[in-house]
Amino acid sequence: MGSFINTQVTENICYIQLDRGKSNAMHLETIEEITDTFRTLKEDPSVFAVILQGKEGFFTSGLDLITLFQYDEEQMKTFWTKFIDLIEELASFPKPFITAITGHSPAGGCVLALCSDYRVMAAGEYIIGLNEVPVGIVVPTSIFELYSFWIGSGNAARFLMEGKLLTPQEALNIGLVDEVVNFDRIQTTAARKAKHYLQFEPNAWRATKLNIRQNLLKEVQATKGVAIEQVLERWWAPSTRAILQAIIDNLTKKS
Repeated sequence: MGSFINTQVTENICYIQLDRGKSNAMHLETIEEITDTFRTLKEDPSVFAVILQGKEGFFTSGLDLITLFQYDEEQMKTFWTKFIDLIEELASFPKPFITAITGHSPAGGCVLALCSDYRVMAAGEYIIGLNEVPVGIVVPTSIFELYSFWIGSGNAARFLMEGKLLTPQEALNIGLVDEVVNFDRIQTTAARKAKHYLQFEPNAWRATKLNIRQNLLKEVQATKGVAIEQVLERWWAPSTRAILQAIIDNLTKKS
């Protein structure tokens, strides 16, 4: 295993903590590690549910644009392929999967949370949502479907087209998150929900979850090739590179 996440199993619940710098920004190795961990947990009979969490202040800031900007074409293609593999792995995970959104969760952070069954977000001056379009990144249809799955297609379309980011309360009002609690209660709240799901007959629960997500998962699989092509085409376009460079200059100034 790499070293960008920490896992701990307590009472048959696996707690996965993202652990990469202050903001848990995701590069290729992080994506691979999360994917491998979920694949292992899916088959592990001693793990009944999973809680994915960040650290105080950040769930994950999404993709590590500073690192990704340096990738060559081959690395970038690998990255997007693996990122969509991760979405498929998380969205089809058969066991109860809860996200404890411990702070900011824009873009890729929001995507991870959307794959879960239940989202608990920390109260505070945080943001969540999909802001890819203002950054110059094409939103694949599969991510639109994932967003729509929870907040309805009208809201998903409106929010995506302007890259809208929401406060925890706004996210709660619209069904993007299910509960907003103080940071010190977030883990116990997530664990309570996991235990609630575990009261039910597990085979019926799993089969129903996958039935409900059947169209969503088909969409992810069917549009994977097109999604990668579209994203890569825009990624290397001079206009997008200019936007990304400006964002990176801003980020490096702040740090």
